[in-house]
Amino acid sequence: MGTQRTQLDDIGGKTALVTGAAGSIGAAITRFLAEDGVRVVAVDMDLDRLRSVTGDFEGEVLPYVMDVSKEADVATAMAKIRSEVGDIDILVNVAGILSNNKLMQTSAEEWHHIHAVNLDGPFFLSKEVLPAMEKAGWGRIVNIASYAWKSGGKTSGTAYSSSKAAMVGLTFAIAKQAAEFGVTVNGIAPAYVMSPMVTEQLSEQQRQKMMSEIPVRRFSEPEEIANCVRFLASPMSAFITGEIIDMNGGFQFD
Repeated sequence: MGTQRTQLDDIGGKTALVTGAAGSIGAAITRFLAEDGVRVVAVDMDLDRLRSVTGDFEGEVLPYVMDVSKEADVATAMAKIRSEVGDIDILVNVAGILSNNKLMQTSAEEWHHIHAVNLDGPFFLSKEVLPAMEKAGWGRIVNIASYAWKSGGKTSGTAYSSSKAAMVGLTFAIAKQAAEFGVTVNGIAPAYVMSPMVTEQLSEQQRQKMMSEIPVRRFSEPEEIANCVRFLASPMSAFITGEIIDMNGGFQFD
């Protein structure tokens, strides 16, 4: 038998918003959803880079600039998006920043900035999209967390690990509230993904050490995260909510 799509896994015609869409993971998610027939509002800070990364993708990709860490900026951008595009059916919170600084090296400024992007952004955006999802009786929110939320951070710093743990708590809280309205809220917790967070912020020695500790002996590819998002965004996952899917190559078994 072939792999013909059915109505159970068809999300064509839906509208998704993906933050951090110019980054490796966000771009892969944007590309895959667009290929599935989803109209994708691709959000990032740098419009030129966003257009450069997503401009050749198949399907409908609409670039927008937004600073997810600022509530007023999110509100203004979302008002424009609703006016020009319509309501959002699928929200994928990818935008995030990494710091490897541990507790005593973490300044208050860095702590607040990392939490503003990694946690406040998903909080602001969830508040923006959830009412329309609940009214429609269907919606998907997918939060890209990190293995750091449960490990305390192998190489990542205190602020980053804390922000991702809080993101998991946010996922659970919204999932509990939204389930009765047909809205599912889940997270994905990758370990090490081949992205600038790994290639630029870890030394070669650190990368080799981490790879030796992962049973599959490699890092994840952005496309693997994107495929997981595809599933969580689809009707096939309708009975899954409030879950965090580990993608760590066997780093830790639960």
